Amino acid sequence: MNKHRTLLKHHKLSLTAVRLGVLEALDAQPHSSVEEIFAVVKDKIVTTSKQAIYNNLNTLVKHGIIREIKPKGEPSRYETRVGDNHHHLICRECHMIVDTDCFSGAPCLEPMDDHGFNVDEAEILFWGICPSCQNNTNKEGSKDE
Repeated sequence: MNKHRTLLKHHKLSLTAVRLGVLEALDAQPHSSVEEIFAVVKDKIVTTSKQAIYNNLNTLVKHGIIREIKPKGEPSRYETRVGDNHHHLICRECHMIVDTDCFSGAPCLEPMDDHGFNVDEAEILFWGICPSCQNNTNKEGSKDE
């Protein structure tokens, strides 16, 4: 929690119980949705509201303290892993999200045709079926035979 206090002070943000609770929840369970974060924080701070969670998430994203992941057709997820350029693997079945390091090596960002952009970040989402869901599908398939 001390690292969170230092980080919030560095960004000149108030040290509120809800804000600290959001950061602790994301440390404990990266790639959490608003609903998941709300459930964790509400257990500790019963008076908190979902709107307070949304407001704090927006503030933390705006200041670069957390990262918002926006999978197409899925609710946004949030993580505290910022400052490096990593990507995400998303399971189409169970919706689990896993970090994966940049696949092209350092430096990760070398666009062939940058159209004059000063590129500072890339967001790549890989979609597929995780090993656990693959095993479940294989087991279900063998029962039918």
